[in-house]
Amino acid sequence: MSVEQSPEQRYLVIRNVTLIGVIGNILLSFIKLIFGWLGNSQALIADGIHSLSDLISDAVVLVAAKWSTEQADDKHPYGHGRIETLAAVIVGGILIFVAIVMLFDAAQRLWEAEYLFIPTTLSLVVAFLSIVIKEALFQYTIIAAKKLRSPMLKANAWHHRTDAISSVMVFFGIAGTFAGFMWLDAVAAIGVSFMIAHVGWELAWKGLQELIDTAMDAEKVAEIEHQIKAIDGVRTLHMLRTRYMGSHALVDVHLLVNPRISVSEGHQIAETARQTLIDEFDEISEVTVHIDPENDEEYSVRIDLPTRNQLVEQLKQCWIDMIAVDKIEHVTLHYLGGKISAEVVLPMNIAQDISEAHKLSTKLCEQAKSQTCIRQVQVFFR
Repeated sequence: MSVEQSPEQRYLVIRNVTLIGVIGNILLSFIKLIFGWLGNSQALIADGIHSLSDLISDAVVLVAAKWSTEQADDKHPYGHGRIETLAAVIVGGILIFVAIVMLFDAAQRLWEAEYLFIPTTLSLVVAFLSIVIKEALFQYTIIAAKKLRSPMLKANAWHHRTDAISSVMVFFGIAGTFAGFMWLDAVAAIGVSFMIAHVGWELAWKGLQELIDTAMDAEKVAEIEHQIKAIDGVRTLHMLRTRYMGSHALVDVHLLVNPRISVSEGHQIAETARQTLIDEFDEISEVTVHIDPENDEEYSVRIDLPTRNQLVEQLKQCWIDMIAVDKIEHVTLHYLGGKISAEVVLPMNIAQDISEAHKLSTKLCEQAKSQTCIRQVQVFFR
């Protein structure tokens, strides 16, 4: 499992990785555009425009990285992680826009042969250098993205990779013109545009899915379910819901436990489940656990049932003519199956012997039957 970094450390890493990409993109953009023009390569010029779009995405990432690491506040109790997601969507949108512009320009030149460029060897050399530099930037950025689990840094890394792959297509397109296929340079530009559009769509669509709280993949959800069911005290679970917020995942789950355990034991089981998921899954940062005494998908809670104070008062009215009513030490209520079960504790000295205690217990239970909301009453002596 990876080591969790503080928001400040996270921002510094993202900023430094992105700044290196910015420097590389500035150099490549000018080199491709200048030598694409000097070397008569439409594909290389298009590739230069692609690199310029990288600069825009780098700027988006830097701004998003700063804001997404801000601490949670009253207006944003879950933090600002979704800014990363929004940044990934913006980067994907930039890729799609650039692809459309490149596609229309290359297609127009392809159908009007007199506008076709005739590349030179200089363009071929620049295309090769671009492949090497952009692939190195991709490897450097993707390693940092995996370490930080940052979707926007991952998006930026793949932007570097698309530029590297597009440079490969440019390289072969220029090389093809040397073999007499003058249209290959324009075809390479079209191929680059389709590739960029595909990657842009993948990034934007994934980000949009996250923005509408799409669940984690089925395999990961199954692993979470397995971990929870292995916890002592958990009978089963339901309403397991997951969603991403930036680089983190949030989980909500209902756990079915023995309905007769104490509140503190139920709380202990919930906290055990919560910490287990956070420890076992790097991406999970918060877990909300709801403890159920029964499956609330089968039994809906009846809010019309009397509260504790109301029910205890009703029972005392039933037992008003009995000496036991003033001796009640404790009443435990169980709201199950749309009814209430009550456990009443009386002091042992209220009865002279076991026989008298049994008669008192029976009488209390019989008189409590007048309350239709009560399923049963159990009397205990101590």
